Amino acid sequence: MKLKDRVAVVTGTSPNIGGGIAEGLAAEGAAIVAVDANEANARDCANYLKSQGSRAIGLTCDVTDEGQVKATVDTALKEFGRIDVLVNNAAFFNKKGVLDMPYDEWNRQTGVILGGAFLFTKYVAKAMVGKGGTIINIISTAGHQGEPGNIAYSTSKCGLLNFTRSAAMELVGHGIRVNSLTPTATDPSESFERAARWGRTVKKPESLDRVMKPFRDGIPMKKLPLPSDYGRAAVFLASDDSSMITGTDLRVDAGAIARYWAWEPKAGATL
Repeated sequence: MKLKDRVAVVTGTSPNIGGGIAEGLAAEGAAIVAVDANEANARDCANYLKSQGSRAIGLTCDVTDEGQVKATVDTALKEFGRIDVLVNNAAFFNKKGVLDMPYDEWNRQTGVILGGAFLFTKYVAKAMVGKGGTIINIISTAGHQGEPGNIAYSTSKCGLLNFTRSAAMELVGHGIRVNSLTPTATDPSESFERAARWGRTVKKPESLDRVMKPFRDGIPMKKLPLPSDYGRAAVFLASDDSSMITGTDLRVDAGAIARYWAWEPKAGATL
């Protein structure tokens, strides 16, 4: 297994992207520290992984609280003795634009996405100095493009791109690699299945396929990635397979960012 005996901290472990990444890392042998502001997300992720034979703990943490972040990292080190991988995935949606977003909501959203990544990188990297490790920041296609009505999310995710490059250059001398992974609109079916496996009672909304159809029609590959697709990409970035890669963004976006703006994939025609 590519991550045997390694320890990974994953922030934001809902059954969606973070849960998929945590399961992917665990499947390759990593012990998982599942971190979430929602106690149920951290607990259910860790409990499921343990039921599958993996080592895991769930920790509740507000990623914008420096004291809580330090305590979470200290607990992970006490439990497992080391941290080899950090995945900064904590985020939440608040789709408002520059004209209608209150400043306190801007601060809260950018604080979780960008500030949380800074704090966890700071304290985990300190634990990695002298030992090496890998850090993976989760971006979004919204961080590469100008999405209207999503100002704080898009800005934070874009900021993480250069945070990744800057941290990579700062930490390279310590044997710590820092990269980012860009997901896009994600097929939600696997998330419902994962939630059920975690013991939750879930019901897929009847309108979900209709809501997701424009995303599928507009993406070049004509299908959306699953959280498990991101999990496999995270394994690559966390493993020795990517030992010569740092400061780079890996896009798992079905061609979304590469698409020429005027071309409509659903039309199937060449400009």
